[in-house]
Amino acid sequence: AWAAALAGPDQAPDPAPDAVLIGCFGDPGLMALRESSPAPVTGLAEAAFIEAARHGRYAIVTGGERWGPMLQRLAQALGQAQQLAGIHTVVPTGAQLAADPAAAHRLLAQACRDAAHQLGVQAVILGGAGLAGMAAAIQSDVPVPVIDSVTAGTHWALRTPPLPPTRSTPGFDIAWQGLSPEMTALAPTSAT
Repeated sequence: AWAAALAGPDQAPDPAPDAVLIGCFGDPGLMALRESSPAPVTGLAEAAFIEAARHGRYAIVTGGERWGPMLQRLAQALGQAQQLAGIHTVVPTGAQLAADPAAAHRLLAQACRDAAHQLGVQAVILGGAGLAGMAAAIQSDVPVPVIDSVTAGTHWALRTPPLPPTRSTPGFDIAWQGLSPEMTALAPTSAT
């Protein structure tokens, strides 16, 4: 959708945004969006990594067992591997956790306590858009700051002063293969 908005002046958002926030904790498309967007871009995970790192080493607690390796690769790609002490995934997915908040609070508070004690971290990220608001609900049960990834992303996007634009016009500096038609339209004419 963002590529479609950037591809043509009749589709461009008005007014242009000051920032773009990817509303998924895995930050899908982060690098491509960052490269092509005139507005600064981040995702929930990167914003949470930045906020948690202000406290020192941190751990991630999230729902869904398959997220661990992907989040480890993302932290490595974003230069956060040294600060990230570990990733603790709980079996239920974020959607399953959101469906039963009382049970989720108990499970996530225990997972955050375990991560804090076992890994000796100074903060724990509670990662996932479906877990928005749960960090505040369990904070009193966890001995270190619990970072809500949605709140961290919101703080990043709303910071004052706003981040400077990363480029003057939308597009890519080189042509890419296998992109959607909307993303391909952002490639420079001379590079295609």
